[in-house]
Amino acid sequence: MQINPGAAEFPHRQIAAQLRARIRDGDWAAGERLPSIPAIAEMFGVAKQTVQRAIDQLRVEGVLITKPGSGTYVRGTRRRLNRLSRGRYGGHRGYHADLAARYRQQLVQVGRAPAPPEVADAFGVPDGTELIVRRHLVRTEEVPVEVGASWFRTADAAGTSLERMEAYGRPLYQEAEEAIGRRYMSATDQISARQPSREEAEILQIRPDTPVLHLLHVAYDASHKPIEVAQATWPGPMTTLTEQYQVPAPTPDTHLDPDPGLALG
Repeated sequence: MQINPGAAEFPHRQIAAQLRARIRDGDWAAGERLPSIPAIAEMFGVAKQTVQRAIDQLRVEGVLITKPGSGTYVRGTRRRLNRLSRGRYGGHRGYHADLAARYRQQLVQVGRAPAPPEVADAFGVPDGTELIVRRHLVRTEEVPVEVGASWFRTADAAGTSLERMEAYGRPLYQEAEEAIGRRYMSATDQISARQPSREEAEILQIRPDTPVLHLLHVAYDASHKPIEVAQATWPGPMTTLTEQYQVPAPTPDTHLDPDPGLALG
């Protein structure tokens, strides 16, 4: 491995590209520890600070993870999610069956807490209103890959199974329908990219400057009143959101339709 001092690309970016290529080629497998920074610096004939910058870049991309006191490791494979509303409800709510063996969801907290602004807005209540929340963590054998929470109105869920620290043998929405007595009829998903909070970065074991994908899911009853507001946050570089759908066949008069992307005045 070597760098080209005359290249326009900075040395640390050249090193990052070569390390990334070796990982892609399988020279270092998922979960395998890389050589130490001094060892890599010796391989390339550069300063340790240059290698550190390359390692930092690959950590931001989600390729590597550093475990304090242990070393730098290749992070697990990219997580493929199908979490849009049409695929959420059913026997494998939120996760495809092929993910079940690789990802484990752990309930970490159940109780009452003040509603954060986006949750309060979704329910139409003031910020800080006390709601019931069920927080969870999803992880592989190696690292956490999702932090999330489901929120319910205290008036709807107080004293029900939703307020107990217990996992269910069925999807949460089915438990909520029975406990609250209202059926889920429609839902909206809003997905955004942002920087993680300090707590999210610590839990997901990512750098504070690593972007995350954030989902706000709102489920409604027949009268369009929110039943549940759910949040989920994933490391952006390690997450791929996928939706599969059918494209309708053209109708005979399709060529007469105006471009739906244009506003008509």
